[in-house]
Amino acid sequence: MIDVQRLRVLTEVARHGSFSKAAAALLFTPSAVSQQIAALERTVGTEVVLRGARGVTLTDAGRLLVEAGETISAELRHTEAALARLASGVDTITVATFSTGGRHLLPRALASLAAEHPGVEITVVEREPEDSIPLVRSGSADLALVYEFDRPLPLEKLTLLPVMSDPMSLVLRRDHPLAKRKSLSLNDVADEKWVFGCSKTSAFLHGYASDSGFTLRVSASTTDYFFAQALVEAGVGIALIPLVALRESADLVAIPVERPRPTRKIGVVVAPRARRRAPVVTLVEALRSAT
Repeated sequence: MIDVQRLRVLTEVARHGSFSKAAAALLFTPSAVSQQIAALERTVGTEVVLRGARGVTLTDAGRLLVEAGETISAELRHTEAALARLASGVDTITVATFSTGGRHLLPRALASLAAEHPGVEITVVEREPEDSIPLVRSGSADLALVYEFDRPLPLEKLTLLPVMSDPMSLVLRRDHPLAKRKSLSLNDVADEKWVFGCSKTSAFLHGYASDSGFTLRVSASTTDYFFAQALVEAGVGIALIPLVALRESADLVAIPVERPRPTRKIGVVVAPRARRRAPVVTLVEALRSAT
């Protein structure tokens, strides 16, 4: 039978790319990690890692075992959490969310959850989708509010339930020469100075500019769409802002981008094991109706 502890060691080796770094994470010695991997290879009858001067890489068998190890670890965490709820009599729910989605959608949904399940203890952690999805997969979060933009999310065995489309608009000062247009193409603003509110928006715009044969003039880069709009308001440049992050301002206008309009897809990621829990069901339904 495959030893769960050895699967955990292999998972850490895969995560860190070396025996020494995995040993540090596990508080083992590198020799102990090597012995655990060797024992696992004897059990399964094949190599699970390839050892090289630059570290280790997984074999096909190793990748299969790591996937199994991650699934087992997640199930154990889920079971431990369920046992803790039984022992304490207190139900809990942990939600991971990206910033703008949390600000726009989550408060009303959490209010609905609290009204329907007043005894549930709620924990919210702010993470970008690439960081929140592993939390759901590992069982550290019950669900995650996420978005897809420039590429599909790495969902694997998780479920993505759609919540809303989040189209982007160009935000300009109201006194800008283009402010009275009903819509704008990105080519219409090729010569403008840009304020970035997110690294993914930045990457998208740089890619579009490269494909279209012009170079972006960047005046500011932030990781906050609301800060970006304040900078637009101050005359620093223009910005590309999603619907859920638009803020009201007498000095700003939001103009739809012409087709194909860049659009984020907002959804809820949940593990199959958590979908049957009543608080999770309530919160998912509340998020899907909060739009």
